[in-house]
Amino acid sequence: MSGTQRYDYVIVGGGSAGCALANRLSADPGTSVLLLEAGRSDFRFDAFIHMPAALPFPIGSRFYDWKYESEPEPHMGGRRVYHARGKVLGGSSSINGMIFQRGNALDYERWAAEPGMEKWDYAHCLPYFKRMETCLAGADAWRGGSGPLKLERGPATSPLFGAFFEAVQQAGYPLTDDVNGYRQEGFAAFDRNVYRGRRLSAARAYLHPVMSRPNLKVETLAQATGLRTNGTRVVGVDYLRGGRAHRSVEAGEVILCGGAFNSPQLLQLSGIGKADDLRSLGIDVVADLPGVGSNMQDHLEVYIQHAATQPVSIAPYLAHKYKPMIGAQWLFGRTGVGSSNHFEAGGFIRSNDDVAYPNLMFHFLPIAIRYDGSKPASEHGYQVHIGPMYSDVRGELKLRSTNPLEHPAIQFNYLSTENDRREWIEMVRAARTILEQPAFAAFSGGEISPGASVQTDQEILDWVAKDAETALHPSCSAKMGTDDMAVVNPDTMRVHGVDGLRVVDASVFPFVTNGNIYAPVMMVAEKAADLIAGNTPLPPLTQVPYYRHGQGMPLYPPGDPRNEAWDLPSEVPSAANANAWQRDRDEQARP
Repeated sequence: MSGTQRYDYVIVGGGSAGCALANRLSADPGTSVLLLEAGRSDFRFDAFIHMPAALPFPIGSRFYDWKYESEPEPHMGGRRVYHARGKVLGGSSSINGMIFQRGNALDYERWAAEPGMEKWDYAHCLPYFKRMETCLAGADAWRGGSGPLKLERGPATSPLFGAFFEAVQQAGYPLTDDVNGYRQEGFAAFDRNVYRGRRLSAARAYLHPVMSRPNLKVETLAQATGLRTNGTRVVGVDYLRGGRAHRSVEAGEVILCGGAFNSPQLLQLSGIGKADDLRSLGIDVVADLPGVGSNMQDHLEVYIQHAATQPVSIAPYLAHKYKPMIGAQWLFGRTGVGSSNHFEAGGFIRSNDDVAYPNLMFHFLPIAIRYDGSKPASEHGYQVHIGPMYSDVRGELKLRSTNPLEHPAIQFNYLSTENDRREWIEMVRAARTILEQPAFAAFSGGEISPGASVQTDQEILDWVAKDAETALHPSCSAKMGTDDMAVVNPDTMRVHGVDGLRVVDASVFPFVTNGNIYAPVMMVAEKAADLIAGNTPLPPLTQVPYYRHGQGMPLYPPGDPRNEAWDLPSEVPSAANANAWQRDRDEQARP
């Protein structure tokens, strides 16, 4: 198209992955980069974005949230499950709960076991986790100390957090030094995307520091409507500016970073997906890839809430009379109640001894309130957010029409398998066991949700079906791999059968990870940046051990001779001990 501007890379989506890629790819001054974000800018003065405790406000607001809903879920009474997605620069990292969890090391061994995924094992992913972070609790063999993501660890010092840590041990579960370090299994204070009392989104960590680069252009309110193709090559992007002005841009390469909903939607709109579905809507087929929109995964969660008999929760600060004080403390000092996301601790456990690594997650909160801020508790209370991590449920995303502004049909099929239902029963019973320990005796006024009427397996499942919400971890809808359902080449991030097009976001996960997915998305973006730019990938950290239950050695793929090269004690109980052991091995290995 004559007169149309051209860029080396056009990144579609200014969310978590898009911000990281814009930073890394524009580091080469000879490379031109355009970032298109459909939402608005994340203005510095917007307290609803940047105050950590304000996180309930953007969710459900048309100014911050795309407000997706699932199709009626057949195993949840036909109700639709609400899905918040960030409608602002930084994407969902600008409205999420700011919890930073990498997942379990064995997640990436599971990834690597898929066809073509050998270089996505833990040893290959760990250096990118380390490169992206500054762990303020201290860098070590597992944690980075010089990356753009500065991570504060939750103080978790209130009496309720103290009771929680004591209760999990009374219930027979361990503490761990760091759920992102040597051992994920156990309970600990959580790392958070909070720095000096302020949310540190992907946009603030990666994009704003480099916005002045002359080879980087960022356009907000720019919603992609389709990919322009020449045969099987993508050559540009069509988009709406401000909802009205039709614009086009030429691209050497287009990189989709729209997330698990928007990336497969744009692929399908552009003729890339399941051929029969595309033809039924009158869309010309560019590439028949049945995996586009398939394999979709998520985490579901519920809250078990207790009333508190002592004034130790943060409930009083919900009162309007305290808001001016909270706002002033945060605005002028970045301190006080407003400076925390309040998800300061939690942990991971196995539901039974047959499970190889943790499949149940806990987030503890010193107040009884809905995640989105609705139904605030009038009395003191506390709650634990719980959910299984490895559901075998699979969902699907399909276009409703060729209108790019219409949300696609999203079906997750929550609670549709026997294994998923069994894990939910185990999850609720494990959480109740913890909350009923003697450590909470001085605080508990009794369970207020679900309450004493919910006891049998079926009653638990009925409650979950009625009350559960998404944990906001949609993923895996355009997975990496080389099998028949794979969409993205794991060595290049290119879409199979299409030139000039890559996907980098949560949609490329083959399996959802064990925990919140922001950190894995950023790791994928960091690694993808090297693959796209042609940089030499960071070398795998093959000599960094990690914990596996019942095995006093780090786990490598079966048959790997490195499994016999370790001389660990029968148990390495902490990262500190593992660090000391690692230093001793390094010293012995020196010539």
